[in-house]
Amino acid sequence: MSAPSGIIRDLRSQLDQPLELAILVLLHSAVTCVSLMKVATFQFYIHFSSDRAWIAVAVAVALSIVSLLFAVARFSFGYFVGFYFYTMILGFLWIDVFSDYNYPRLLAGLSAALSLVLLLLPVLFIRTPFRRIVALSPAGFGHLLTLILAVSIATIAIASTYSFRLISIANIYDYRDSLEFPGVVRYLIGWVSSTLLPFAFVCHWLLGQRLRAVLVLILLLLFYPITLTKFAFFTPAWLIGLAVLSRLLEARAAAIASIFVPMLVGLVVLALTGASLSSIPGRYFDLVNIRMIATPSSALDIYNHFFENRPPTWFCHISVLKPLMHCPYKEPLSVVMQNTYDLGNLNASLFATEGLASVGLYLAPLTVLACGFVLALGNRASAGLPPRFVLMSSGVLPHILLNVPLSVAMLTHGTFLLFLLWYVTPRSLFEPRP
Repeated sequence: MSAPSGIIRDLRSQLDQPLELAILVLLHSAVTCVSLMKVATFQFYIHFSSDRAWIAVAVAVALSIVSLLFAVARFSFGYFVGFYFYTMILGFLWIDVFSDYNYPRLLAGLSAALSLVLLLLPVLFIRTPFRRIVALSPAGFGHLLTLILAVSIATIAIASTYSFRLISIANIYDYRDSLEFPGVVRYLIGWVSSTLLPFAFVCHWLLGQRLRAVLVLILLLLFYPITLTKFAFFTPAWLIGLAVLSRLLEARAAAIASIFVPMLVGLVVLALTGASLSSIPGRYFDLVNIRMIATPSSALDIYNHFFENRPPTWFCHISVLKPLMHCPYKEPLSVVMQNTYDLGNLNASLFATEGLASVGLYLAPLTVLACGFVLALGNRASAGLPPRFVLMSSGVLPHILLNVPLSVAMLTHGTFLLFLLWYVTPRSLFEPRP
């Protein structure tokens, strides 16, 4: 990897200081709350009232003390996903103050805040590297990247026989519910699009193999007509954005800016234009500020209401466990939420699923802590790798973790594969060449 120029180097160094990071994190917290105030004007299930605004501000200020951990902790995979979880919980605590849903909101807020703190402790501070019993040589690693490309091409070819439609984003919902893939193909799609190809892109990009990197982006884009998801459509652009951002900033500042900058742009553009959600600025605000940031926070609000008077799942929502135990819910939780609230198939993060839905408000912090230890395995597997490499190769996972249970992220989206890839990656591969 080439060294950054003098101006970029100075900028990177300046924004990586604890004081500057603290200011950036606190500014991010303020913008998150302002964004939710604006979101409330568009989403009927997210509310805001000036009469209770002082309570919401006090809650946000209190939680912002926790955010200062990101100014002192070193970068890791856990740092990246932890900051996204912090943003989600901050959003939920803000929404919780104004919520019209009937559940013990004070208790729910305390449970969510404690869960966040317990999750951050392992994901930020467990960094001890695994003993590397298996390590590939640079030549062997090159063969592994070639194998990833071959598997990806084969997966696309097979999946295309089940579904391949070139349609606009506005029309994807007319066809997406009818998509059906065999179990093996479904897992391969998740592994390749979420883990294997993003990992291959970063490797080729940082090693200067630009043609192969472009090929990877094309392969990623081909998953859009197969899966008809916005995630597949925007993943290539997101990876390019992370490559640029991590070139300008150190990894910690880049992780914060990766969610702060898009949210701030959406808020400013919509405020300046006064546009509706059907306009181009409004669609950007809907995609970023509402769907990417506000929706995961709102999902926790809805899950709290649903499970207030209903039995927890005790993890029976996990597909491999459901046949082995009695489950009060025959359908996946996302479908149950759709049938109850008519807001679409509402997936949610580990805070709502492995936490609240599985064991209830009182025990949720303990299961979230356990999830934190699982995610901390990524810190240990990636120890010794360049921070920029870890940031870019895990670039899509924070968004996945905000919207699906940890079990789904680990198995269906192949997060465990990324941990294995980090473990076998030669540490010498990205060292500066003389």
